[in-house]
Amino acid sequence: MRTPLPGPVSVATPFDPPEHRWLPGHRGVDLAGTALASVRAPADGTVVFAGAVGGRPVLSIDHGGGVRSTFEPVRARVRTGESVVAGEEIGRLLAAHPGCPVEACLHWGIRVASGGPSRDDDYVDPLALLADSEKPIRLKPILPGDGASRRTVRFLHHARGWAPRYAARRRSAETCV
Repeated sequence: MRTPLPGPVSVATPFDPPEHRWLPGHRGVDLAGTALASVRAPADGTVVFAGAVGGRPVLSIDHGGGVRSTFEPVRARVRTGESVVAGEEIGRLLAAHPGCPVEACLHWGIRVASGGPSRDDDYVDPLALLADSEKPIRLKPILPGDGASRRTVRFLHHARGWAPRYAARRRSAETCV
C-alpha cells in the first residue's frame, strides 16, 4: 500500500484501537493535510461507498481479500462500483474532520475481515501496511544498555520522567519522541 496523501505524511492522531470491540478508540489514523489536497487510492480496488455517513463525506474502497479502506472527510471524485488503481485520485480532502489539531486531517481506517462466523472485522493500523519507502519516519528512544554513550545516558536523565512511561504506554515498539 501507499499513503493516500501526496508528499511525506505527518500523523496528527495515531491508531489507538480499543481493548475490546465495543469500547471507544481511534480505529484508524489521522494524517495531517491541507484542505482540497488530492486523496489517492492506497492500492487497487473497487469503490464500495461514496456518500455521507452521519453528515460527513466518506469514501470506502474494497481492495479484495477482505481488506477495506475508509476515508473521511473526502469529496469523492469516484462513484460506487468504479475500479481504482493505486495512486489514482479518488477525491479531495475537506477541512471538516472533528478533533483535527491541524488545518485538515484525513482519517484513514482499514478493516480486515476476520473470516469467522460472527462477521466482525478487525481494524488494523494503516501505517503498518505501507511499503517501507512510504512509512513516516519514527524516532526510537535510546535507553541505557543500548550502546548509548555516557553523555547520552546523562542526557536521558532529563527525559527519564516522561519518555520511558510514554514508550511503555504505546502498543508499538516504535515511539515518536
